Amino acid sequence: MLTGADLLAKVKELGDVSKSDLVRACGYVSTKKDGTERLNFTAFYEALLNAKGVDFGPAPKAGRAGRKLSFNTKVQFNGNLMVGRAYTAMLDLKPGDEFEIKLGRKQIRLVPQGAEDEEG
Repeated sequence: MLTGADLLAKVKELGDVSKSDLVRACGYVSTKKDGTERLNFTAFYEALLNAKGVDFGPAPKAGRAGRKLSFNTKVQFNGNLMVGRAYTAMLDLKPGDEFEIKLGRKQIRLVPQGAEDEEG
């Protein structure tokens, strides 16, 4: 597959040919499981834009997206509740920060020591 200046030169050299022939001539072709040819138009056009100076940034990583916070937790087997690092990072909490625990019907509120609770 041609990239950069080589790709631009090949496109200019071929001139007025069909898009399929252009993609094929620049090497953006793969073979399917059944042995037929597949033209990779998207990869070709991305490479062409990159050669012309348009940057898309790094390619997205394959696989599933990152985990999302659920804002739920469970009581562990030993009776403890765990608040993960992602939650403490959202609040910019540091080791040693102290809180008062306020119990509600279905919620637990952590109020920083010395701060007034908004709900009284």
